[in-house]
Amino acid sequence: MIRALARLACIRRNEDGSMVIETALVAPVLLVLALGGFEVSSMVSRQTELQTAAAESAAIVRAVIPETAEERTTVRDILVTSTGLTNEQVTISEVYRCGAGDAYKTTAGSCGGGTEYKFIKVDLTDTYQPVWTKFGLTSGINYNITRTVQIG
Repeated sequence: MIRALARLACIRRNEDGSMVIETALVAPVLLVLALGGFEVSSMVSRQTELQTAAAESAAIVRAVIPETAEERTTVRDILVTSTGLTNEQVTISEVYRCGAGDAYKTTAGSCGGGTEYKFIKVDLTDTYQPVWTKFGLTSGINYNITRTVQIG
């Protein structure tokens, strides 16, 4: 019995290989934290890029005031080129608001006899797929950016 206790005490004092065991436990956690930090910074970067593109589109709309469908298509093409989005992910449309109401209407003349204000609405949509979606953790991040600029 005393020999067994002496052997146990000897094993407890031996620290050979403890660094390998600690590294094996800590390294995966640090790797996951680094990967998560990279993915979050990529998501924030894409959000900032899309917000900047929306601000750019608002500046273009204020400078040019695209009255025709061709002019709106030109603004859309500028956004598609600057953001790398597809034509389906960028929409530019005319919307209208009646008086002091907060609801937008898609057809002109729908205010009856009231005051009608004209706006250009820019919608940008995109999806970001983080690495962890490949492991079944959550789904992609959807971006929906809208800017509305009054032109009349």
